Amino acid sequence: MDIDFNTVLAQAEKYKPDMSRFLRDMIALPSESKNEDAVIRRIRAEMAKVGFDRVEIDPMGNILGYLGQGGHLVAMDAHIDTVGVGDPNLWDFDPYLGYEDDEIIVGRGASDQKGGMAAMVYGAKIIKDLDLAGDYTLLVTGTVQEEDCDGLCWQYLINEGKIRPEFVVSTEPTACRIYRGQRGRMEIKVVTRGVSCHGSAPERGENAIFKMAPILTELEQLHGRLKDDAFLGKGSLTVSEIFFSSPSRCAVADGCSISVDRRLTAGETRESALAQIRALPAVQKADAQVSMYTYEEPAYTGLIYPTESYFPSWTLEESHPVCTALKTAYKNLFGAPPVVDKWTFSTNGVSIMGLHGIPCIGFGPGHEDQAHAPNERTWKRELVRAAAMYAVIPGVYVNLGFET
Repeated sequence: MDIDFNTVLAQAEKYKPDMSRFLRDMIALPSESKNEDAVIRRIRAEMAKVGFDRVEIDPMGNILGYLGQGGHLVAMDAHIDTVGVGDPNLWDFDPYLGYEDDEIIVGRGASDQKGGMAAMVYGAKIIKDLDLAGDYTLLVTGTVQEEDCDGLCWQYLINEGKIRPEFVVSTEPTACRIYRGQRGRMEIKVVTRGVSCHGSAPERGENAIFKMAPILTELEQLHGRLKDDAFLGKGSLTVSEIFFSSPSRCAVADGCSISVDRRLTAGETRESALAQIRALPAVQKADAQVSMYTYEEPAYTGLIYPTESYFPSWTLEESHPVCTALKTAYKNLFGAPPVVDKWTFSTNGVSIMGLHGIPCIGFGPGHEDQAHAPNERTWKRELVRAAAMYAVIPGVYVNLGFET
């Protein structure tokens, strides 16, 4: 199949108003994790409008749009849930009514990550317009619950839906750079136990909060000793939550627990991360319990799909055929080599490649620093560039003759 890259770019530019309108429509529909049903219906309508061959919604509530019937299954993914608004006083515009001018679109989800969905749908439209279909089937997924539990949706698609693409393009924000990896993460709980008594005579009891205090200090010190990696960067940890149990304000606390957000670099595993905390002298002295959280929240459909809160790191080698295909597509479209980098945050790639070994790579409109921020925005020029890339990636991959 021959690809006229200049024509693809021109067609993507033509659809800038349509992408902008579609993105504004999605932003206007609040879709925090577990409440994505309205935006899923809106995406289904747009997929039908542009001419996807088949559109399905699975039992978890993920939307799947298929284009073509070729032998290579290529997937592109956008999670379409968002975080909440936070303090509305920090916004210059209504987070859902948003704002638009010639260059930007503002609103919750603009960069993270509904812009990727808008560009994917119109990338598929360009494939149809320009007859770019080849020996591939394109699967466009709008996935749910990512903000609550990244990768859960793809665990379901792979394990229960028996969907296993040759590779997946994540459309999380990359500022239209190519991203080929990320650190992983874990959600860890540390618990200390005590004995309550009246606060007027604390020596009669055993204070669980005091037991936790030296553990906090040693965790802060452990952060500085964690492994570094030349590409992914350093492992890290922070204490994100603290809880207690006590009969009253006038009593010694009989329980204390903390949540640890642990970011995993290359070579770190759930076992090694848990072992590091369990080996801390203060943890051993307090006989503290160290375990992982599990996620068992219902999707908007009511489905519960439990999983451990473990999301491994992953890296796609720059020499990998999928990375080569994206770099080739980028250079042919834009006349310059791309920047190749990594995400700071976590994505559905933790399941796609981290758990299941399916090659994953990132290219998306929007910027990482807009994620979860007030006045979140994306750039229309990046929607155009992303749509053009999504239209040519499958054909370039097939034309280069790669098999993953």
